[in-house]
Amino acid sequence: MKKFSLFLIGVLLLPLCVAMTQTAGDMLRHADHAGSLFSLETGSLALGYFIWLACWFFLPQPIKVYILGHELTHALWAVLFGGKAKNLKVKASGGSVNVTKSNIIITLAPYFFPFYTMLLIGALLVVRFFVTPLPYPLVWLFFVGFTWSFHFTFTIQSLWTHQPDIHEYGRLFSYSLIYLLNVTGIALWMVCTMSVSPGFLLDTWLFRTQDVYEQTGCFIGERVKQAVAWARDK
Repeated sequence: MKKFSLFLIGVLLLPLCVAMTQTAGDMLRHADHAGSLFSLETGSLALGYFIWLACWFFLPQPIKVYILGHELTHALWAVLFGGKAKNLKVKASGGSVNVTKSNIIITLAPYFFPFYTMLLIGALLVVRFFVTPLPYPLVWLFFVGFTWSFHFTFTIQSLWTHQPDIHEYGRLFSYSLIYLLNVTGIALWMVCTMSVSPGFLLDTWLFRTQDVYEQTGCFIGERVKQAVAWARDK
């Protein structure tokens, strides 16, 4: 019953995923019109992203580094929800950590929470607290792009393999939630690095969400009418 309920929630999340994807596209077009799409900030972010992609394809993959971040993410979110974490183990073949509390967020966090990127941003905030203005801001953005690309590539690779985390809550629900939160993260990066305001993000997301759910409702309504008409004809 639990998995069936999560399956239905996953179905309901699909239009929301479409709406957030459309929102991200609108933000890119808005940034382009504002003349900030190819700024030094976005260029530094993109450079870091593509440099990691080159490392991914042409250098040995740092599997243990990813697994460490994966397990630490489980541990971090368990602690944030009031639990405890212990017995962290990291091997090239896999890792584990024992947590005293578990829920959907704790289980799926490694797939949408870029641990090393957030660690870097935490360091950035500490430096900026003591040093103003922030030294070498473009270098910081480069490594934000680099670490987020690291998260993205390993997440995609992980999702292609058998993951107990995913099967615990069902594939459709897990994939929908992971996709939604990752695209939301991309939208937030745009707000931080382009001339796109949080208000524009919120307004566009609300408009797109309403529009997508209305269209989905109309589509389902038409299909039901057609099915009823077909049944009557029979």
